[in-house]
Amino acid sequence: MRFTVLLFLTIFGHSLLIADERPNIVFFLADDLGIGDVRCYGKELCRIETPNFDSLATEGIQFTDMHSIASVCVPSRMAMMTGRYPWRFGAPEPGGPWGFLGARFNPNTFTLGDMLEQSGYHTGYIGKWHLGTRMTTTDGKTQGLTNVDYTRPLKLGPVQYGFAESFILPGSLDMYPYAFIRNNMWQGKVTAQKGWSAFNRLGPAEENFEDYEVLQTLTKESETFIEKNAGTARSGKPFFLYVALTAPHTPTSPHPKFQGKSDLGLYGDFVMEVDDCLGRIMKALETHGLSENTLILATSDHGPASYAGNEKKSRKSQFKAMQALGHYSNAMYRGFKFSIYEGANRVPFIARWPKGIRNPGRECDHLLGLQDLFQTLAEVSGFKSSPVQAPDSQSFASIFNDGSNPSSRNNLVIQSTRSWAIRDDNWKLCLCPGSGCPGNYGNEPADLVAWKAAIADFGRNPTVEDFGKAPFVQLFDLKTDPGESLNLAMEHPKRVEKMLELLKEKIHESPNDRNINLYSGVPKFVLQ
Repeated sequence: MRFTVLLFLTIFGHSLLIADERPNIVFFLADDLGIGDVRCYGKELCRIETPNFDSLATEGIQFTDMHSIASVCVPSRMAMMTGRYPWRFGAPEPGGPWGFLGARFNPNTFTLGDMLEQSGYHTGYIGKWHLGTRMTTTDGKTQGLTNVDYTRPLKLGPVQYGFAESFILPGSLDMYPYAFIRNNMWQGKVTAQKGWSAFNRLGPAEENFEDYEVLQTLTKESETFIEKNAGTARSGKPFFLYVALTAPHTPTSPHPKFQGKSDLGLYGDFVMEVDDCLGRIMKALETHGLSENTLILATSDHGPASYAGNEKKSRKSQFKAMQALGHYSNAMYRGFKFSIYEGANRVPFIARWPKGIRNPGRECDHLLGLQDLFQTLAEVSGFKSSPVQAPDSQSFASIFNDGSNPSSRNNLVIQSTRSWAIRDDNWKLCLCPGSGCPGNYGNEPADLVAWKAAIADFGRNPTVEDFGKAPFVQLFDLKTDPGESLNLAMEHPKRVEKMLELLKEKIHESPNDRNINLYSGVPKFVLQ
């Protein structure tokens, strides 16, 4: 029997029909893909062809003010998976380095997988996991480089987080162990030691594992998932497929058939392979008659890495060589991965759903965060979530219907590796005088440099009470200054004060979060 539901949104007292059937959902997540790496965003600052991303934008909605909320992988992915800001979770489980990290949050946490499974979806996760696992060890101790039993299943993995099917790498492509895990079972013989060009992190690997084959493998797995579930999807049981690619995160290792494809060089080749992976998934949906009623969402976990580029080896400020060729991975924005600036947190985000999106081909400039994915998909799937299940997520499903009906979000908390920021409409307050990160790989100004300059400008050593004022904070009006070039904190002390109070309110609204120190990332010499 065909399972049909009617989905309605209530907006300003009016109910609007989205679609007469629940859609299949494909969430396509690139790794370290900059907003300027996608042609329809970067435009004249982009030297890479991305026809499939561009096609999605033409046929759907291109969001221009979407944020990852964290400028590194793990916290960003935690927020997407749970609809919660990452600081809500407390300490993670113990684990080893890189892909051996322990679970980032309790398996009892309600996830996207849980929500869509309870909504009647068949759920699948393919690609980079990086949310931590619990591995079986030979000595019963914490997992690490020498004690994992690769013949035994994971004790905790995607299966325990609501995904009926999974095929993953534990971490990034330059983070050992280099081996796939299907439905919590290691694949192949993990008996080799390998490392890749970027940082040459040598560690356990499956004997036949090759870095340049990974994107092709993950895409083939995605195509197989779609083919296998197409029949039941057409019969009324939709699927949710989470595809988390490992690129263009280092190592910059495009498959040989993509090498030399881009006018830019090796990095452009890799981005073009990412775009081709998206195109193959779109083609698979079309082949099986699923395109019309499948919602595809394509984005990145945060901004580009300053150390990635046309050289295989990671190198500080390698982005400058690409900029000399006319390519800006961060587009017109300032900063890169790890930093507090827009280049680290503003990401490409495109939605296509032929049967459910009205007036395709438009742009949306409403402020959004990737944690809003949770409540949006809850609304699209007809799931009635409770306030405690995804407390930091707000649905933007109304935008699919009519661009005049905005999301209710007007503020957003953002993190760098060492600092905090908050958006309040078009205003942005950063609780640091510089990039909010050490600057080891090219972000400027580096923390120590910026704090020393701010103290010299201030004329004396600051107290904690001074940290929330100019010159130790940065205030930007992104409407007139999207490149964050003009710090207005000195001219608008009342707005700084108001936004600082809003940030404290958002962070400390839960009793478990009231001990969070907003200034824990301040360099030690400043506190002495």
